[in-house]
Amino acid sequence: MSEVVKAVRASMPSVRADLEKLVTIPSVAFEGFDHSHVRRGAEAVSELLSELGAEIRTVQHGEGQPSIIARFPAPEGQPTILLYAHQDVQPAGDLDAWDQEDPFTVEERDGRLYGRGVADDKAGIMAHIAALRAYDGKPPIGVTLLIEGEEEYGSPTLDDLLMEHRDLLRADVVVIADSANWSTDIPALTTSLRGMVNCYVEVKALKSAVHSGLFGGPVPDALTSLTRLLATLHDDKGNVAVEGLVSSEKAELDYEPETLREESGMLPGTEFVGSGRLTDLLWNKPTATVLGFDGPRAAEAANALQPTARAKVSFRISPDQKADEAWEAVKAHFESHTEWGTEVSVTLDSALGDPCSIDATGPQFDAAWEAFAEAWDGTRAVEIGVGGSIPMIATFQELFPDAAILVTGVEDPSSQAHGPNESLDIKMFERVCVAETLLLQKLAQG
Repeated sequence: MSEVVKAVRASMPSVRADLEKLVTIPSVAFEGFDHSHVRRGAEAVSELLSELGAEIRTVQHGEGQPSIIARFPAPEGQPTILLYAHQDVQPAGDLDAWDQEDPFTVEERDGRLYGRGVADDKAGIMAHIAALRAYDGKPPIGVTLLIEGEEEYGSPTLDDLLMEHRDLLRADVVVIADSANWSTDIPALTTSLRGMVNCYVEVKALKSAVHSGLFGGPVPDALTSLTRLLATLHDDKGNVAVEGLVSSEKAELDYEPETLREESGMLPGTEFVGSGRLTDLLWNKPTATVLGFDGPRAAEAANALQPTARAKVSFRISPDQKADEAWEAVKAHFESHTEWGTEVSVTLDSALGDPCSIDATGPQFDAAWEAFAEAWDGTRAVEIGVGGSIPMIATFQELFPDAAILVTGVEDPSSQAHGPNESLDIKMFERVCVAETLLLQKLAQG
């Protein structure tokens, strides 16, 4: 075992202790939550990096949440790596669904740590810090850290912040520690992510609500019209039926059906939807998901035809399609499929999220593959896709076209990020920390 691996493993008790402290900070950046906790989270990360001797700036753009930029200048002739993670978290959600009284504490059960943000993404922060601690704050290459404070809220100001501090963040390699491994025993690099288009669809049929008994039949109802419109998004097999959305088939790995059933919590008797390999359906093909409705609550609904109805719909788009092109296809579909002459309006919910595709070849990626293999006792990492979206990866690709982008994982399929009982596998987390430490060493060796 090399001295640097011994050093990172020796630091794991302190790394875990600091991870648990970060989890106690409920740093939710969503509207309606106390954002002082997000600022407190930034201060806690800044303090951890100050202890290692980093040059630190706390930055924000406009009304956005604070981000930390910390720098360890490169020794003469050595490259610089940019390490990204985020310290904001999802809301805890239904507290009764958690197997612990307070989600913003850490509990250990069966080799896993449980708590909101313990995996997504405070473990990503601590993996970066663990690597720096292994070198006692003197890494063999230049290291810049960007620890963001509003990723779970959609990173609304991050693109502007990246542009504003572009020169400070410039690097030869970028590590995004916000994805997952194929399993706790098999590491992975994420080389494709779907993009995202979220929109509101509103149907108008009447000037006001009218009695369903007196007018029902010939007079259209907005809620019925909306449900029929939403039903046009899929064919009978569950494939997305929006003309103009790209559907790719290129996954080399595949899920065992029973594994996917267990990991997703499918109820007995439910069937998979869509055609093709499960990993292509998860990573490369588009999805259309109705997230919510605006309409009368069922228990309070009157016997009336509804004048208006609205739904929020989310589309995940292929890594091979730009988000603005997908948005035009979605908008055209809704506008051309409304029935009975009802009015339909389609509005974008937020900024478009571009997908990304990464060519994982070249010397920097070779260093990553070697580091993973050593940390996982000879097990070679695999390339995976992710059905979710991290739009700022496309921004990094645009700003730093010559940099190698490595999307690494601190999660595994059992982590339940964003859900109740979010968790982190302890043994795998140590391997992640070892791999990143070795990556710095291998990049220094050229």
